[in-house]
Parts: sequence; C-alpha cells; structure tokens
Amino acid sequence: MELKNVAADSKMGMSLLSKARKLEQEEEEVDFTWVAGYSVIFQGCHHISQWNDEADGEEDVKIQTKRLVRFRLCPTGTCSETNAGGCSSGYGDYVLDMNEYLEAYMEAVEQQNEWDCQNLEENVCACNDDDGNQQGDDFDEEKCLYDCYTQYGKEDICADKNPYEDDEEDQEKFELAEYMECQGWDAPEDEDERKLEEEEEEVEYFLGPYCANNGGDIYLGLFTDDACTNFAAEDGTGGSSVFYALSGEVLPYSYETKESVVAFKCMSCKEPVEEDQNNNGDEADEDQVIEFCEQSYAKAGKCESGLGIDNPNENACNYMEGIKIVRSNGVINSSDGGANKTATIFIGIFVVAFVLLAAYVFYLRTKLDRASINLSE
Repeated sequence: MELKNVAADSKMGMSLLSKARKLEQEEEEVDFTWVAGYSVIFQGCHHISQWNDEADGEEDVKIQTKRLVRFRLCPTGTCSETNAGGCSSGYGDYVLDMNEYLEAYMEAVEQQNEWDCQNLEENVCACNDDDGNQQGDDFDEEKCLYDCYTQYGKEDICADKNPYEDDEEDQEKFELAEYMECQGWDAPEDEDERKLEEEEEEVEYFLGPYCANNGGDIYLGLFTDDACTNFAAEDGTGGSSVFYALSGEVLPYSYETKESVVAFKCMSCKEPVEEDQNNNGDEADEDQVIEFCEQSYAKAGKCESGLGIDNPNENACNYMEGIKIVRSNGVINSSDGGANKTATIFIGIFVVAFVLLAAYVFYLRTKLDRASINLSE
C-alpha cells in the first residue's frame, strides 16, 4: 500500500513517531559514531490536537494540544545559520515531541555553558593570582573574572552576581529549565488578593512551552489547565499579558519578548576535546557524541532520504511531508501540507461542468418560453 501525505493528527501518523527507529537485530546496539560529524539545527515546530488519555475528571481537558519539533542534522562543515534550512545537501530531517526535545536541549545548553565558563576561567581570563601573574595589591579576582566574562558576553551565564553593584537582596532567578514541560505556577499574592480568593474560586495557572503562530519560534505561555492547552488569555499573547498583570513582570521567552526558547544555531554533536575523557557527562559510551544528539536521534521520527547513505531510515518522510514547516525560500508555513493537486483538478472540472450545465438549462428555458409565446398567438 502506497502512503501519501499522512495526516499529522492521524493514528498512523502518530504511530510513525513511536516506531520510527529501525534496528537490524533487536539485541544489536545502535552505532551513533557517525553523528559526531553532524550538527543539530532547529527547523520549526507544529501542533496538533489529540485525545487526552490522562483526562479522568470533569474539569480535565479532553482534547489536548500535542506539540512537535522538527530539526535537521547537517554536516558540521556545511551547517550555516544564514541558510534557512541549515544546509542544502547531506542532511537528515527529524521530528520529535517538543517536551522531549526541549528537555534534552536544555541539558545540552547547560553542559555547553559549564564548559565555556570553565574554559574561560582556566585558559583565557588569567585571573588566578596563584599562577605567578604578579597581580597588584588591589587585585580582585572576582572582578577580574567578571570583566573577562563580560568581554566574551558570558557574564549572565558564568558570574553569580555583578561585583560592581552593591549587595542587595538577591532577586529570585527565573529557572527556564523547570518549565520545559507543563508545570504549575503560583502567582504572587498580596493581602487584598488573599481576601478576594476567599470569596471567589481560585484559578490555577500553568507555565509551559508552545509553538508560535509562525511555526518558527517556541515561546513560554501561561495556561489554565495542566495539559497547557488553554491559554490564560485569548488575546494573542499566549497568556503572557495575564502573567504580567499578576506578577508585574514580563514573562521571559514569551510573545512579549519575542525571544525563542530554542535558538536557530548549529549545535555540534561532537563532544568538546577537553571533555572527551568523561564524555561530557556521558560516560556510558565512547562514541564522542553528546547526549543531546543521541537522545534526540534515537527517539525521533526520521526522514534520511537526503543523507546519501545506504538503507536510509525513511519511516517518517510521509508524516513530515504532511506537516511542512519551512518553505524552500525560508518563509515559515505552519499550515498542514499543501493542497492536494488531484483534488484541486477535480474541483475545477466540477465547477466548469456546473457552469456549463446552468447555461444549458437557461438556454432550454428561454427556448421553451419563446415556444409557448408563439403557441398562444
């Protein structure tokens, strides 16, 4: 049976995701070493509606939103952020549940940040007074490191605080990684709000990622259900307007900031050389591939027609054809696939035939009217 344009929300389409991984033998381990020569680049996102199997109460959402991410593996040497597709040849396309992708992505970003900070401190900044650098009496190692981090744009990542600012009460930092899947959020309260809640039923809020309307960004939104399906406000802001009204702060990585959770950047799958001894926290194997690429590749639906390899995995090609996200010119298209050409042709034929038939009926009616007039005369 030939499959064409498998619907994104069909059982067959969703089944492709769970069965996309091919193994020649069930006991054989998958060889990931080839992935070390590739980089992951985010291509877009898509959402579909499906039945919520975990809905067991009257207040639970019965139809929930399922969100998917599409990414590409490009040869590291040709992966480019100026190319809408990341690369033009030798690539594989993949689709994965958004929550799974984001969880692995955030871990990879955290590991990369740790390595970058460690590399700056040990090999670049030269702020350790014990290294015989003959620093002056007024030397401040903390300020030296902060200046170095600032020079490379890493002060917000590597420094715990700004040593040039007076010590003030530390503001609680927003932990983005905690909301890579739908999580409850408690709005700040004051005394007036507490009294109001005693009189009215309290509204529960949840924070979680969602796919922007253009299909090219992933934002954080505020929802009123634990499946993160219903926005807290239907004003096109993804609930971020309600977040601001309740907290007095702008929700990070939201519609308001226009900053996507996932950056359109080439992320190399090869572990940093200095970290290769312990596999960057991935000590269980020796394949030199970061865990993010291993996890994302293993769990994703695959379309490897463009890899140029023998026996490519193409189990999800028809599925992805039905949820085209990026056009050839790089413009985001979040609609489900293109129009069916055969159906379009038949619709055109039907319209033309209907017009001709109507014209013929009008002609016959006019002729009969003339004939009746002649008989009456």
